[in-house]
Amino acid sequence: VQLQASGGGLVQTGDSLRLSCTSSGLTFSNYAMNWFRQAPGKEREFVAASRSGGSTLYADSVKGRFTISRDNAKLMVYLQMNSLKPEDTAVYYCAARRDYRGWSTLSNDMLYWGKGTLVTVSS
Repeated sequence: VQLQASGGGLVQTGDSLRLSCTSSGLTFSNYAMNWFRQAPGKEREFVAASRSGGSTLYADSVKGRFTISRDNAKLMVYLQMNSLKPEDTAVYYCAARRDYRGWSTLSNDMLYWGKGTLVTVSS
């Protein structure tokens, strides 16, 4: 199984950015797809999740600004990030969890991880 996040970069406060995560080697529609992030010196934290049926869950810190979506045909998950703030600066990771196991915001509950992509928001 391989997951690969991309789309990060350097942006200014208030800008938008769209992250993508490609997947291979798993039956994508059987997995809940998740985004986590890790800022320098901080623990990895949950950002958003998308169940196979399309329902979504967000961390309070990004609710109303970030949107997770998935394309089961293309085996991809996206994170549209709007109104970015300096505190959104982090390495962003996509992760997969068996959908039948339900919701989880814990990194230890994820089954597969991709390499991250760095998002830097300047003030």
